[in-house]
Order: sequence, then C-alpha cells, then structure tokens
Amino acid sequence: MIKVEGDHLIIHESGVREFLDFSRHYMDLENIYFRFEDKDWKPIIEIESILDMQWIDEVIRRKAVVSYSQPIVNANEEIYAYEVLSRFTREDGSLIFPNEIFTAARSRGRLYALDRLCRMAAVSYSAILKKKTFINFIPTSIYSPEFCLQSTVKLANQLRIDPSQFVFEVVESDQVDDIEHLKTILNYYKEKGFQYALDDVGAGYSTLEMLADLQPQYMKLDIKYVQGVSTDYEKQKVAQLFLEKAFEINAIPLAEGIESREDFEWLKQSGYQLFQGYLFGKPSIVPKRKIK
Repeated sequence: MIKVEGDHLIIHESGVREFLDFSRHYMDLENIYFRFEDKDWKPIIEIESILDMQWIDEVIRRKAVVSYSQPIVNANEEIYAYEVLSRFTREDGSLIFPNEIFTAARSRGRLYALDRLCRMAAVSYSAILKKKTFINFIPTSIYSPEFCLQSTVKLANQLRIDPSQFVFEVVESDQVDDIEHLKTILNYYKEKGFQYALDDVGAGYSTLEMLADLQPQYMKLDIKYVQGVSTDYEKQKVAQLFLEKAFEINAIPLAEGIESREDFEWLKQSGYQLFQGYLFGKPSIVPKRKIK
C-alpha cells in the first residue's frame, strides 16, 4: 500500500491480487471500483483480466514488432504503393494475433506506446520499399500531435525520405468519436507534407458527408462491400456511392480485400483506381516487387 485517502486506496500493481483476495472474503465487490492512473473507474471484478495482460508491457519493452508489406496496385496491376502491417512475437518467436495485442494494450493503457512502436518501425521499413507507403495509426492514442508525432517526423527526416511518400491511414475500426481531434491530427500531418487515408469507409463512419470535412487524399472501401461485389446488387450500390463521394472530394478511391478477379474487374470497370488484396499478394516480410 502507498497511500490512504478517505475511501481511496493507492497501491502498487504488484499488490493488487492480494488486495482482491482480501476483498472477496471481507468486502462487497459490487461497491469496489478501480482505475489505473487517470483512466476511467471500473468494477474491481474486471481487474484480473487486465493483470493477466501484463505480457504486453514486455512486448513493448522488447520492441518485438516485425513489419510486413502488402502491395497496392493500379488498374494495370502495377505496384503503386505498399501498406505496412505490424506483426508481433513472443520470446519463443511465435506470432501474436494483432487483435490480441491491441486489446491488451488498450486494457492496460499502453495504446500510445504500442501505436508509436508500430509507426516508427513502419517508417524505418519504408526505407527499403522505395514506394509510397501506407502506415496505420490509431487516432485515440495520439493526445497531442505536435508532441506525439514529432518523433515520426524526425525519423522520416533522418532517413531522408520525402514526406509525400507516406500515407498515414486512420484505423477506422477504433470508432473515432472526436472528429475535431482527428482533424487536428490530420492537419498536422498535412502541414508536415504527409498524406493521409481513411480506412474501412462505409463501415464505421456514420455518414459519407463527414468525409468532405476531413478531406482525405485516399479513401479505402470497406472489405465487406468489396468481396462479392461483382454479383451483389446492394454492395454495388454502396460501392458506387462511395466512388461518387471520393471523386466529389478529390480523393483517390481504393478497394481493399480483393480476392477474386471478378470483383477486381467489376471495381476497375466502375472507376476504382487502386486495389489491394490477396489476389495481388499477401503480407510478407520481403516486399513483392512484381504482380505479373
């Protein structure tokens, strides 16, 4: 125990399990809440799952991230760019699933550290790609862009990579609620010469009208509207609406998750300009240089 303030106890994480055992025997768990630092208060019964995710701290400390790349092609199936994807390893070398790692980081309040680790690794990896590079980032992990992102800008300058080579891609699945904060981040990237993309458009954003306000250089159609689009009328309607909005705001439309040539041909004929998916290459450590 570190300190007692009224009905608040401040203790080291190492003592939490013992306190929880004591509470189970002598206190009403429904009336006990906890929080880490300045995070939200939660029921004490949820703390065990967070303690079980301490391994994420070691992953971050070891910088156990490996960068993979997946090609993005144009209508002629020539490589236009690469998306850099992060993969993580345990000490025995086995891979950790991305959803597992980000869930653990979010639970333990390490999202900023993990997002920064991935972003810096991706910028370094881009030096060998020598192509436009799409790099994911989580907006909710960036508190203040001028502080949180300055190391990214510095590394790109050190590597002497033209900022226009980078496209920072909003991980849309994180459900950005604070659009003004997102705009602040995107404006910072724009001021530094970087470009940006919105991922999974058509899924998480409540309306396409919001896109005109964000003014992305690239828009990625959500995979669920891509796969099977050649034969699904409802998906075709969404894909056409997406395309119209992209052209309206002067964004380049990109369809991701393409696995069949039929879907590729339909999207290409409809006017899509960039394409990504297993049809053209799976993520790999060694960049794929040619499609055909």
